[in-house]
Amino acid sequence: MMRYTHTMGIKKHLHKSIVVALLLGVWFSTPSSAQSLADSERLDLLFEQLLEAEPDEADRIEGQIITEWGKSGSAAMDLLYRRGEDAMGAGTPDVAVEHFTALVDHAPDFAEGYNGRASAYYQMGLYGPAIDDLRQVLVLEPRHFGAMTGVAVMLEEIGRPEDALEAWQRIASLVPTDPEVASMIDRLKIQLQGKTL
Repeated sequence: MMRYTHTMGIKKHLHKSIVVALLLGVWFSTPSSAQSLADSERLDLLFEQLLEAEPDEADRIEGQIITEWGKSGSAAMDLLYRRGEDAMGAGTPDVAVEHFTALVDHAPDFAEGYNGRASAYYQMGLYGPAIDDLRQVLVLEPRHFGAMTGVAVMLEEIGRPEDALEAWQRIASLVPTDPEVASMIDRLKIQLQGKTL
């Protein structure tokens, strides 16, 4: 693990403060009326089904939602998306950033381009750019539980468990039967109760 000098510690603290401000801006300013290409009747129906799904059905429905989000409507954009995903799978997030950047430049309304790039930036330790991209994902698709998960993870990593808990609870409102989400909520509640004792 990298050791920081006193000066680096101050810079890291300042960076964390900026990250928190940006994340909270994403969280509290996301317009619920945002529309995107992926915001279709099919997605609406899938989200309705997800609310009432049994746990074994929920995984299938979440997969269908993710598949719908992954449709750009353009073969060329789908190719850029696949190349970005392949680069992520190959462990080269810097190459993935290049593909996802080309994708968002040519298809700025395609939320998955930003989501993929946010994942690549996160793997590279670049929280600021990752947060900017997650903000755009949530503007384009306010129900994007994948982007919300990224927000929740980063909030916890920068020492904001209360805000992370709120993020997980928001995810649970979309995917109420997901046992991993419930587990994260329970774990954070226990952690936060321990702090108040």
